[in-house]
Amino acid sequence: MTWRSFLCIMYCGIPRSDGLNMKVCFIGHRTIEKTEDCIFALKETVVALIKKGATTFLFGSMSEFDNLAWKVVAEIKEKYPYIKRVYVRSHFQKIDKSYEQYLLKFYEETYFPKKIEKAGKGSYVERNYEMIDNSSFCVFYYNKNYVPTLKPQVNNKLFKAGRKSGTKIAYEYAQRNKKIIINLYK
Repeated sequence: MTWRSFLCIMYCGIPRSDGLNMKVCFIGHRTIEKTEDCIFALKETVVALIKKGATTFLFGSMSEFDNLAWKVVAEIKEKYPYIKRVYVRSHFQKIDKSYEQYLLKFYEETYFPKKIEKAGKGSYVERNYEMIDNSSFCVFYYNKNYVPTLKPQVNNKLFKAGRKSGTKIAYEYAQRNKKIIINLYK
């Protein structure tokens, strides 16, 4: 669903799906095109979701889209101070008080999902699944033609040909689980 069709649905009287405390997650590519249209669409989408009952916004890390979504939600939080930003960690199961205090300067809450304790390199994939499972709406920046950049030391042609982005994995998971997906990519 594009953000324009989503906004049409949101403003045409569709009732709240989960009552008050709906959760929204943000997942997107490591690098994105930060256009004025994208920023506008993200702001409009967040406000529409708040008006439908969203109060909690789940964030991962490691991508330009995560950073942009956080900035937009932080700006909107000035008008809607009751909304909550939650950082769902994919690393650092246990954190010390000073790191937690540092994170809580930017988020109202942070946690490490128990089910990803032994996920290893796939911890960010499992973290994304956790965010999707716990959200009423999933806001993506997903380009089906995006190919993640490889680290210079990876030279295996087979690996390059079969490489999937974490965003693609999460997007397909959200589709399989019949989540409401709002894709802000063009």
